[in-house]
Amino acid sequence: MISQPPLLSVSIPPTAALGAALPPRDAARKRIAAHLRRPEVECVGALIDNATLSPDLAAEAGTTARRLARALRDGRRPGGVEALVQEFSLSSREGVALMCLAEALLRIPDTATRDALIRDRIGTGDWLAHVGRGRSLFVNAAAWGLVVTGHLVTPERQHGLAGTLTRLVARGGEPLIRRAVDVAMRMMGEQFVCGETIESALRTSQARHDRGFRYSFDMLGEAALTEADAARYCRDYETAIHAIGRAAQTQGGRDIYDRNGLSIKLSAIHPRYARAQRERVMAELLPVLVRLARLARGYDIGLNIDAEESERLDLSLDLLEGLCRHPDLAGWNGIGFVVQAYGKRAPAVLDWIITLARATGRRIMVRLVKGAYWDSEIKKAQLDGQTDFPVYTRKSHTDISYIACARLLLDAPDAIFPQFATHNARTVATIHTLAGPDFQHGKYEFQCLHGMGEGLYDHVVGAQHLDRPCRIYAPVGSHETLLAYLVRRLLENGANSSFVNQIGDSTIPLDTLIADPVQTARDLAAQGGLPVGAPHPAIARPPALFGTGRHNSAGLDLADEPSLITLADEMASAPQHWKAAPLLADGTGTGTPPQPVPNPARPDDTPGTVQFADAAQATHAVTLAAAAQPDWSARPPRHP
Repeated sequence: MISQPPLLSVSIPPTAALGAALPPRDAARKRIAAHLRRPEVECVGALIDNATLSPDLAAEAGTTARRLARALRDGRRPGGVEALVQEFSLSSREGVALMCLAEALLRIPDTATRDALIRDRIGTGDWLAHVGRGRSLFVNAAAWGLVVTGHLVTPERQHGLAGTLTRLVARGGEPLIRRAVDVAMRMMGEQFVCGETIESALRTSQARHDRGFRYSFDMLGEAALTEADAARYCRDYETAIHAIGRAAQTQGGRDIYDRNGLSIKLSAIHPRYARAQRERVMAELLPVLVRLARLARGYDIGLNIDAEESERLDLSLDLLEGLCRHPDLAGWNGIGFVVQAYGKRAPAVLDWIITLARATGRRIMVRLVKGAYWDSEIKKAQLDGQTDFPVYTRKSHTDISYIACARLLLDAPDAIFPQFATHNARTVATIHTLAGPDFQHGKYEFQCLHGMGEGLYDHVVGAQHLDRPCRIYAPVGSHETLLAYLVRRLLENGANSSFVNQIGDSTIPLDTLIADPVQTARDLAAQGGLPVGAPHPAIARPPALFGTGRHNSAGLDLADEPSLITLADEMASAPQHWKAAPLLADGTGTGTPPQPVPNPARPDDTPGTVQFADAAQATHAVTLAAAAQPDWSARPPRHP
């Protein structure tokens, strides 16, 4: 069980408690914090040289990228989810309808509301336009289900099969509608999920494992909301470690880099995984992590800590350090961590991880991804009134960061086992070129998502291709746990600018698909008359959320330690005893006797007193207001 934390010691004044709870940070951690909301143009300017290849290397990377993209476009049709992403673009009415449906159905408990949503979102789409014409069986089947459902709430204008199906389903009523939508969602789930259990996922993965692919399994589930949720996820992870470990023993992998592994989500194994609960998380979650890592070490399989939202990064780094410095895990190279290149702190985070690995005498696995929470990071910064975004606003800037970060990882082979997760042919080719031809087992690997990236890596894995290893990130779980993960993946890869979306569109030239992100950033800057690295002009920075009409209200970032230090200092310098009393225009009256006001969070603390107005003061206030009203009414609205 997860125990409740004790109350703060009464010897610590409440205004000093925040400062006392802030851990000391070295220069490297302070540098990470300083980059959280650094201006985008400064971040890109600092990285662009490291992301720029020499002419010879650029030409080599371009040739490889073109070959990969051409093979992918001309080869077999993409997998089910890739085809779905290409068919139902997020710029289309149907794509938006699918996203709304998938995201909302997860949270709607009653049948009537689900039916209303289905009619609203599905009924507006031109689903029939997505049927036939050489499309994949998966897209046709999904589209037909949506055609049948959608035409129940639109005028019947089709003849033949479409009209017949519409009439048939109309007679079946709304239960059949819900069933059709459920089937469509399950079809998507079967493409994204490797198996409903870890045992079935291992069986499903065996065919690609035999072809040279390796897997990092992820037990599907979002953040735990209760102790029971966290305990269930922990049991799932333990079961998965044993199953993966036993399978590794029979599959005969050479070492940890040649075996399947497991990815874990920290917010799934603690119900209060937030910066405000740091002391509790370190006391309760770190021992759980150590226990899981011991199990993984027993089988010598990798245990990778997944990335989450930016406000949890500091906490994740603290837990990573706790794992790396734990004596039971000394000398083990199975600890992994995910870094998101769209975050402005990414290079500083990698510098810190490299230093940590060398200080603890180990080689840390680092999965470099582009990022999965972009939409929510942008919107949260705007709603919270922050000074700037924690992520880049242009895809080319994220790609520049990714290549610069990849160079950092490749330059530290003693401390880092790089895992490059990307579905972009240009990124794959650039890393292949930067790493050089002298590849040896354990130098680095690529990674992709199950159901989304295998088509590209079929042209990377194997001696007849680039002969580089690829690990597939494979979700495991029931379809009921899929939707939140599915929404993130479709948002990440369904945008018009994504390679997965564009590769299936034959109207987009290969030169556009494999463009150098540095050149793209320079071209965009020149077109807009802006400096290289300038943020996207159509995305309002948080202070300018309301345009020129008014400034957005500024908020506190309670997950940012420099902000917390500033807040603690201001609290320490504020009055320690507050007095509240009636305030009249002429300064007369004293009100009732002072009464103590207890702190609702600390019954032992009394931060001040309050005096309430008495009847005489209230009467006097009304008299003053009545006397001032004629003059006030006569003043123009803009007069002070």
